[in-house]
Amino acid sequence: MVVASKDKKLASAVQQLLASSNLRISTSSDVTGVEIAGALKNVLAIAAGIVEGMHLGNNCMAALVAQGCSEIRWLATKMGAKPTTLSGLSGSGDIMLTCFVNLSRNRNVGLRLGSGEKLGEILDSMNQVAEGVSTAGAVIALAQKYNVKLPVLTAVARIIDNELTPKRAVMELMNLPQVEEV
Repeated sequence: MVVASKDKKLASAVQQLLASSNLRISTSSDVTGVEIAGALKNVLAIAAGIVEGMHLGNNCMAALVAQGCSEIRWLATKMGAKPTTLSGLSGSGDIMLTCFVNLSRNRNVGLRLGSGEKLGEILDSMNQVAEGVSTAGAVIALAQKYNVKLPVLTAVARIIDNELTPKRAVMELMNLPQVEEV
């Protein structure tokens, strides 16, 4: 786990309070990076679930998650986050867990969307909250505010808003201009 605070003494105190032989706690002063990665990983996990639900395969999954990680980094650094935070435990570590583990609520929402279920039916059947559903709406506003292109995360927001089907989202993403990797 990561405890983030601009107050290093407070972060250290919380770290010491929560740490145990079964729980390792790291600290970070990059509150923005930890918060943005922690929120947007849930939107990315919905996308990962959609890929799984549509049976698009491991290569597609790897490409999607790598692209999503880049999108989270692009936005977070524009918002003042440190790139190292996004490649650490609260960034890449949390993203891997949320995107690839069957217990992930957000991944399961995506899996069911990718399998053709409607969002309302999925949410009605759940007794837990999939945070990525409500967080997705903020993606478009943040992308516009910080002038960052976030095609994967934006596609999830549009699927959640019922503007786009998962199949159409895949077609749109695959038809984006070919670019140099950055």
